[in-house]
Amino acid sequence: MEKLRKEDIPQEAFDLYDYYCHNKLDRRTFVEKLSVYAVGGITVTALMSSMMPDYVNTRTIEPTDARLQSSDYVMYDSPKGGGEIKGLLSKPAGGGKSPGIVVVHENRGLNPYIEDVGRRCAAAGFISIAPDALTPLGGYPGNDDEGRTMQAKLDRNDMLEDFIAAYEFLKKHPDCDGNVGVVGFCFGGWISNMMAVRIPDLGAAVPYYGGQPPVEDVPKINAPLLVIYGELDERVNAGWPAYEEALKANNKKYEMINYPGVNHGFHNNTTPRYDEAAATKAWDKTIAFFKANLT
Repeated sequence: MEKLRKEDIPQEAFDLYDYYCHNKLDRRTFVEKLSVYAVGGITVTALMSSMMPDYVNTRTIEPTDARLQSSDYVMYDSPKGGGEIKGLLSKPAGGGKSPGIVVVHENRGLNPYIEDVGRRCAAAGFISIAPDALTPLGGYPGNDDEGRTMQAKLDRNDMLEDFIAAYEFLKKHPDCDGNVGVVGFCFGGWISNMMAVRIPDLGAAVPYYGGQPPVEDVPKINAPLLVIYGELDERVNAGWPAYEEALKANNKKYEMINYPGVNHGFHNNTTPRYDEAAATKAWDKTIAFFKANLT
């Protein structure tokens, strides 16, 4: 089926998709509410198909890319979280020690988009690990709907421990120079914020459209933050004013960028919420931020 153009999908449909993706609507209710926008020859099936991720044609960095030394799965221990966790470890070409980045997935496990982000980090000169918090349940199941259902069964604080353990694994890795940051998206944005709270020597954190930590925990943050939002993401953005007030009150180093006219998930190039211009600017800013703080 031919995909609808982004401009042919009403903003209200994107808002419904956001609620569906975050388990605030079940699939049946999502489809029922989406039917209101099936007008002018646009069908519900076309709307649904156009908003689902395309993992076939959206990979930007192949595992065999010359900028990578390797990109392979590893297992690491998370004794306070899920036990033994699987992650994609990607190394930059050239050998030697590199700074590290933990890449944190959305609320659906280690899907191909997040694996691609891990390889993008390696292509930019960082050793990266992209863990799969669904490992205790068998790992990412191959589609996002099942992945969301699986992740909803896990305690997010246990998953936080899995990503903290990934930080420790990467920091001690023989190919890492000991300087490690974190970037995460959606659920991963919340994890990134909380890793900044929990890890005193975290080098840098870049939460993309992620939930904010409790304001009483902000004094524990030592890492510089690059906080990224999309203007149309009212659900997540609502928590920013209180977060910023606490950051300012505690003299924390941070920068916030709220990209105009874009939705939650605008960096994810597998769905029509993707905004190429904003995503490119945000990623360039992210890599520059890590280079300034980890190297």
